[in-house]
Amino acid sequence: MPPTAGVIRRLDETVVNRIAAGEVIQRPANAIKEMIENCLDAKSTSIQVIVKEGGMKLIQIQDNGCGIRKEDMEIVCERFTTSKLQSFEDLSSISTYGFRGEALASISHVAHVTITTKTADGKCAYRATYADGKLKAPPKPCAGNQGTQISVEDLFYNVSTRRKALKSASEEHARIVEVVSRYAIHNSGISFSVKKQGETMADVRTLSNATTVDNIRTVFGNAVSRELIEVGCEDVKLAFKMKGYVTNANYSMKKCIFLLFINARLVESSALKKAIETVYAAYLPKNTHPFLYLSLEIAPQNVDVNVHPTKHEVHFLHEESIIERVQQHIESKLLGSNSSRMYFTQTLLPGASISASEVIKPSTSKTSGDKVYAHQMVRTDAREQKLDAFLQPLPKQQTDDVQESHKAAEEPRDDKANEECSATDALSDLEMLDASDLLSSVEESEMQTGNCEPSTSSDSVLPRKRPRAESDVEMENTEKDRTMTAASAPRRRVINLTSVLSLQKDIEDRAHKSRCNICISTIF
Repeated sequence: MPPTAGVIRRLDETVVNRIAAGEVIQRPANAIKEMIENCLDAKSTSIQVIVKEGGMKLIQIQDNGCGIRKEDMEIVCERFTTSKLQSFEDLSSISTYGFRGEALASISHVAHVTITTKTADGKCAYRATYADGKLKAPPKPCAGNQGTQISVEDLFYNVSTRRKALKSASEEHARIVEVVSRYAIHNSGISFSVKKQGETMADVRTLSNATTVDNIRTVFGNAVSRELIEVGCEDVKLAFKMKGYVTNANYSMKKCIFLLFINARLVESSALKKAIETVYAAYLPKNTHPFLYLSLEIAPQNVDVNVHPTKHEVHFLHEESIIERVQQHIESKLLGSNSSRMYFTQTLLPGASISASEVIKPSTSKTSGDKVYAHQMVRTDAREQKLDAFLQPLPKQQTDDVQESHKAAEEPRDDKANEECSATDALSDLEMLDASDLLSSVEESEMQTGNCEPSTSSDSVLPRKRPRAESDVEMENTEKDRTMTAASAPRRRVINLTSVLSLQKDIEDRAHKSRCNICISTIF
């Protein structure tokens, strides 16, 4: 069965207008862009933007421009009504932002619009509301300052699919701030501000007497503004002029920020962006990008602005030649600034000092999941503690004791020398030993009395202590264990002076008795 031809019907005007509005106004940021351009065409010097819920609930923009006449308020929101274009030929020499007359009309088809305006010669201001491009009621007089205030409420209230497709309120607000910031940087002689409804602090605020660099500093911070290079070139043959600011080789960021204005229009050009980033690839680290702000003035007859519904894209003659000329100029500027690097340091105040705890140590790339056990640990830093720290050498006094004991063991001694062991020798041994080992030394001396003089009496002679050579190692280890802790720290000792004095007196008494016994045995 052959297919039947469909019936062609004329679309309803409301459907046509909503479809057209969806092309021009894609999100709240597009609506604000269109209204800011209307403010600039009205020769405003102050533009204030207030938004609520990312522009979905409320967008309010106010300027101090020339205003709208009362007679024009009836058709101001109708499609294809404008004060900036009379004939198609005027499009070739257009110098204003608007030319189609669709901005306010598109907004009024997808939102509730209220306009309050006053001209310089008007006695009062007038307010009117609009829906679907039509005036709801005649304008009413009211109080107001010179200029125009436009309020847009419930954006996309009748286009549910578009409303659901939008991102969160915070992301839409960020897009609005970005648009206002870019226009603020380019229009340095105009004051801009954007803030949320009910907030006292503005997200972005620029002054009318600020320069372009001041506005860049306000929006992107001092880190960008102090690394800027002023660029500018002109070519009569290609009929264009370029000026702007770009960052030098000292600055880089993860994402390229490219602000491009062609004949004062905020546009995009992927070809120009790619050409400039190719130049920076030789100076910046891998996967980093510069900050770029360029303003091109091209002869209006060489530019086609009627390319995209949102006007974010334009075509112009000699595009490849102009891009190449701009690329060469920026490359020459970077080559001249690449001979030096700038470093910012902070000096200490007089008398100030940096403690060891304030020194920032390099962080190691360890994750919490990579657990290293004790038997797997490897010392990778020379500042970490070594194993030798737990193997401290013996104190000098103990080393001398061990050496003397070795000599004493090797030297031969006769019976007469053994008989002349006196309390003086015992006292010298007492001085070399630790106070905590005095009692043990006395007991060992009593046990070795048999080597000096055989006697059955308990008051035998106290001989000089003579450790055997093979016990030197044990004594050394024992002394080390007693004097040092496990962390190689000196052990704290408690010495009772009363016990030391009593031991000394006991040794002297025994020595005296031994001398008496020796004298008696010699006589008999």
